[in-house]
Amino acid sequence: MPTTVHTTERIAALRRLMQDDSVDVYVVGSADEHGSEYIASCDERRAFISGFDGSAGTALITPSSAFLFTDGRYFLQAAAQLDANWELMRVGVKDVPTWQEWIEKHSQKQENLRVGIDPRLISASDAESLTKNNTKVELVTIRTNLVDVVWGNQRPARPSNVVWQLPEDVAGEGHVSKLKRVRDALDGKGLVLSALDEIAWLFNLRGTDIDYNPVFFSYAIIDAQEAVLFLQGAEQLTLEGVRIEPYSSFWTYLEDWAKKGPVLLPPSTSLAVSSIVPPLPTPAARSIVGDLKAIKNSTECAGFRASHVRDGAALVKYFAWLEEKLASSSPINEYDAALQLESYRAALPHFKGLSFPTISSTGPNAAIIHYSPPTTDSSVIEKEHIYLCDSGAQYIDGTTDVTRTFYFGSSPVQEEVKRAFTRVLQGHIAIDTAVFPEGTTGFVIDSWARRALWSDGLDYRHGTGHGVGHYLNVHEGPHGIGTRIAFNGTPLKEGMTVSNEPGYYKENAYGIRIENVVLVVPKIPKDKAFGDKPFFGFERLTMCPIGRALIDVGLLESSEIRWVDEYHREVKEKVRPLLEGDERAVSWLERECAPLGA
Repeated sequence: MPTTVHTTERIAALRRLMQDDSVDVYVVGSADEHGSEYIASCDERRAFISGFDGSAGTALITPSSAFLFTDGRYFLQAAAQLDANWELMRVGVKDVPTWQEWIEKHSQKQENLRVGIDPRLISASDAESLTKNNTKVELVTIRTNLVDVVWGNQRPARPSNVVWQLPEDVAGEGHVSKLKRVRDALDGKGLVLSALDEIAWLFNLRGTDIDYNPVFFSYAIIDAQEAVLFLQGAEQLTLEGVRIEPYSSFWTYLEDWAKKGPVLLPPSTSLAVSSIVPPLPTPAARSIVGDLKAIKNSTECAGFRASHVRDGAALVKYFAWLEEKLASSSPINEYDAALQLESYRAALPHFKGLSFPTISSTGPNAAIIHYSPPTTDSSVIEKEHIYLCDSGAQYIDGTTDVTRTFYFGSSPVQEEVKRAFTRVLQGHIAIDTAVFPEGTTGFVIDSWARRALWSDGLDYRHGTGHGVGHYLNVHEGPHGIGTRIAFNGTPLKEGMTVSNEPGYYKENAYGIRIENVVLVVPKIPKDKAFGDKPFFGFERLTMCPIGRALIDVGLLESSEIRWVDEYHREVKEKVRPLLEGDERAVSWLERECAPLGA
């Protein structure tokens, strides 16, 4: 289990700085100045001040209290890591406010609530939401981040690693062509980009400034005349049609450039950038580059298919090895097992690293949705407990993300566990087999993944699916499958990749999740469909057996049994040729892919 971090001295030091600036509330979010979900260690401010190191959450500190707001993926982890200085705010639970709602409510209790923020670390839209129709909230922009002051010389240095160009035969399109498409969409306006994955995609560049994400610290400015890329180590790179400037010169350049004419800002743009750029009458609802990046071209789709088959071979080798290890009663802990899985992947062609920290979890730890085993004193994997492994890799031709839940024990599986697993499987199948008309969003189909669980009074506190980048961030927008209303703004389109990962988690007992990455593909052409519009469905990319020992076949419809058998036939056909010479892996694959009735 995660361990508690003691924060008394840190919070006391922060409160002294707040008093110097006459601030009533100080906001510490998760993101860096580029709005990144995964961040470099130098930007882990919320983790430093609170002790909670999950990827999503916001801390509010007042002179007498401290609150940590996070969603259902992290309730158990945050409860374990926060010390007595903090109150955990379980967002999504009835009557628990978001951090913005908390500020709104408490602003009504006094004449003027001074809210301290770092303008580079809060989006313009979030800042506006705090003050819109509320004259009692005063935003106090503090350019020297107060957490950084408390952190002092213990704060890690900002990475500045080598940036390299992704070959066009891997990307499927050159950066000059991408720039033209962006300019066509801008229709004469300028554009400021700060999202690192959007910049990496647009210029066909990759880096290693942030662990697990092949991106690099950068900004970009684009208009009809020029494209300017601001990055560290600017002298190392030349690109056709692109002017490259030092990362540190962005802010000065922006102030002069913004005066030229209308500028489009993506919704995630920071308050610091938007305060320099004159606002448009109608702000952008989504990022132009984000929308283009989400639609994978034929080369990227081919890379996804190939990389997922190779990845499946590594997974089969790993699970076969782990089963044999547990059967021999040789103790293996969660962290060491994750390293073994990484070694299988690292031996594959085109491997560039993991796409996120491996969630290798046994028994009660599997109930922590985004659990990460500690490097020391990690729990020993128990053969008679459920084992959940959520993992992924970066390959130069694609990014993988897969979750499997297995039972390697010899004792009968508890009926409760088997039933819950089967309900999760039914939800997974419902998404995989979905057919839907053009214009359908992931918000609309999310309930299809939950229907079987709901029939037993079960559910899960996370989305059903997220977009996946092509040798880029494992979490990619703007689309997804989930209950967040934001997912209703982006229809699922041909060429989008998205995960399919329903689950169920029983606190202090076990966790279940089944995750594949799927590709949106045409199913029914518009000339044969109602309303003269095409219908879409999903193509499975992930190739790894599903834990048959946990399936209650009696709960499945005949069509669902056929789905499992057909999927396993496909897995066996594609993965087995990559296992030549590994008799253990071949034997395990053959057994796990046998028909359910066998």
